[in-house]
Amino acid sequence: MPAFSTALIAWQKQHGRHDLPWQNTSDAYRIWVSEIMLQQTQVAAVKSYYLKFMQRFPQVQSLADAPLEEVLALWSGLGYYSRARNLHRAAKIVVQQYGGKFPEDPLLIEQLPGIGRSTAAAIAVFAYGVKAAILDGNVKRVLSRTHAIEGYPASPATQKQLWTLAESLLPPQEIQAYTQGLMDLGATICVRLNPKCLLCPLHSHCQAYKQGRVSHFPTPKPRRALPVRYATVWILRAEQGVWLESRPPTGIWGGLLSLPQTEGHWQAGQALPEFPSLPGQVVDPQLLPSFTHTFTHFKLQIQPVLTSLQQPFTVKAAEALGRFILPEEIATAPLPAPVKKVLLALLVTDCL
Repeated sequence: MPAFSTALIAWQKQHGRHDLPWQNTSDAYRIWVSEIMLQQTQVAAVKSYYLKFMQRFPQVQSLADAPLEEVLALWSGLGYYSRARNLHRAAKIVVQQYGGKFPEDPLLIEQLPGIGRSTAAAIAVFAYGVKAAILDGNVKRVLSRTHAIEGYPASPATQKQLWTLAESLLPPQEIQAYTQGLMDLGATICVRLNPKCLLCPLHSHCQAYKQGRVSHFPTPKPRRALPVRYATVWILRAEQGVWLESRPPTGIWGGLLSLPQTEGHWQAGQALPEFPSLPGQVVDPQLLPSFTHTFTHFKLQIQPVLTSLQQPFTVKAAEALGRFILPEEIATAPLPAPVKKVLLALLVTDCL
């Protein structure tokens, strides 16, 4: 076995992570859910979500049978909600096309919604022991440093080079310990800032370490300022509760319930908007402190406005577009994190 993989496997067995909630199982469903949750999200943030999700949806069948709104409610606060929508879609496909059992071939797994090449390989490795290469963010960093790979890892040319390298390093056996070792090393030793090089089992193999250039790898993403957008969210109160609109199934916060939103920041004295989703007159607007929420590609500066809905009005024609929720439902409703934060803060101050 090559020295690179031998050293990594030995280190993983002694020093790697072995007690995460999704480890010590060959259940492809549980492995899949954890891999999706861990995309662009830290382990510490995922643990509690994963345990609650598994308690409610212990098998792929229970996830496939659940309404999307319930899935999104359990995902609320974890971000990147397209992951939850794709998870729900993929569960239905696994049940309908594969009888509830994940395929073993990474190429077939990759065809499921929301699953890329690296995630498909990880599922196949941990569930079925398939020999396949992974290339998540941690692994890109490890390989970029150990082999001094220049170039931003997400660029097509560099990514192709990294995939070729990852496949060439696969060991002939103990693929699961090797793959977990790559993940663990990137998460605990070969970290982005202040890596623990002297504790790394690969430091004698690491070209960046030998060159004294560890901080130069991986090559950072070319910087560009995130554009800023402005929006006003309207907190519409009535006896029935707070009015929430259903977001479109795709796009930002797709499929979630959210406060009605208008472009730009509303200012006191301006005309109040009309809300097609809810017949009724908006009265007594109060500006609340604005705040900024950062997405991957832009920043959204949000201006909340607290209002009341003048009685009487009817919501029958608008039922398909949204619904009222009571204050006690806010904590468990499928809401975007910044919207839930605003409403919970108002709840504490008895404004709802």
